[in-house]
Amino acid sequence: MIYPIYVYGSHVLRDETKEITKDYPDIKKLAADMFETMYSANGVGLAAPQIGLAIRMFVIDITPYADEDPAYAEFKKVFINPEIYWESDEEVSMGEGCLSLPGLNEDVYRPERVRMRWLDEDFNEHDEELGDFAARVVQHEYDHLEGTVFTDRVNPLRKTLIRGKLTSMGKGKYTAAYKTKQVK
Repeated sequence: MIYPIYVYGSHVLRDETKEITKDYPDIKKLAADMFETMYSANGVGLAAPQIGLAIRMFVIDITPYADEDPAYAEFKKVFINPEIYWESDEEVSMGEGCLSLPGLNEDVYRPERVRMRWLDEDFNEHDEELGDFAARVVQHEYDHLEGTVFTDRVNPLRKTLIRGKLTSMGKGKYTAAYKTKQVK
């Protein structure tokens, strides 16, 4: 099932998210649907708040980038109740976009490496250090669980310059090549 993706201005993108327990219904189907939704929008990551669910879950698939880094060949993962508990002091800037902010791309500084723990869709525990592009995508999706969107992290001057675009987007003035929804 392909869900509509909630766009900037929708309250669910700022709502507090709840941890998931093993009795959460159809978690594997939800994960599969999230991947399907993400692929239909040509994304590499999707967080549950982006489809209207205020729960601590996101999916990532960066396997198409395996040519750049062979470690990404196996990087299709479900993250449940993730916790980033360490960040490197070194930060790097990279252009980011977001399915919830269609058509908007900005440079964002983020830690180059992070260490995190999470559960997969079978509720197996994982603890791993991630770097480079994998760390970037994980941090971006993790932010969604914290009620943060990437434009919250752009430098103040750029934020001032894109304020008009964000205001327009919040009023429903945007175009996207995928199914979207906006709820105030």
